[in-house]
Amino acid sequence: MESLLREISKCSACAVHLPHGPRPVVAAGVSSKIMIIGQAPGRRVHESGVPWQDQSGKNLRHWLGVEAEAFYNPALFALVPMGFCYPGAGKSGDLPPRPECAPLWHPRLLKQMKSVQLTLLIGQYSQAYYLGGKARENLTETVRAFRDYLPRYLPLPHPSPRNRIWLRRNSWFKTELQPVLQQMVAQILRG
Repeated sequence: MESLLREISKCSACAVHLPHGPRPVVAAGVSSKIMIIGQAPGRRVHESGVPWQDQSGKNLRHWLGVEAEAFYNPALFALVPMGFCYPGAGKSGDLPPRPECAPLWHPRLLKQMKSVQLTLLIGQYSQAYYLGGKARENLTETVRAFRDYLPRYLPLPHPSPRNRIWLRRNSWFKTELQPVLQQMVAQILRG
C-alpha cells in the first residue's frame, strides 16, 4: 500500500487539465474498514494536502458521529475521491472530478483494501460510477433509497455548506438516514 500511495502521489496523468497543477490527495490503509469516496479535493484541501480538511469535512464527520482522530486514522477510514486532484473552479462551484483518476487508481487501491465493510458514496459522481444502472433518476432519490444499496454501499449527498437548502428540503436525511449511518459506523469501528 505504501508503494501504491507513493506512486499515486507522483501521478500527473491529467496535469494538462489542472489549472493549479497535480497534487493527489488520498488516504488509505490495507486495514481500512470504511471507505469514503468523495468527488475531488477543493481548493483548501489542495493547499493543505489533507483530505476533507474543510467545512465539508466537519459536516461529514458530524454525520458519521466520529471525531477527527478516528476519521484520519487509515486503519479505520480510507478517504478516496473520484478525482485525486483539485480540478479548479467553475461558474457555480468546483469543476467535476477528472474522469481519468477513478479507473486508473481505484481498482488498485480496492485490491489492497480487503477489510472494507462499508463504502460511502458521496455525491453524484461516485454514485454513478459505483452504482451504475442501480442509481435512481437523481441524487435525492438515490440517497432516499439508501437501504437498497446496503450493506456494501451507502449513498450520501455532498456535505458542503452549499447543500443546506437540500438538507432543509429533505428532513428525512437527518431523521432516517443519519441515525442508520451513525449506528453502522459505530458498529464497524467497534469491530
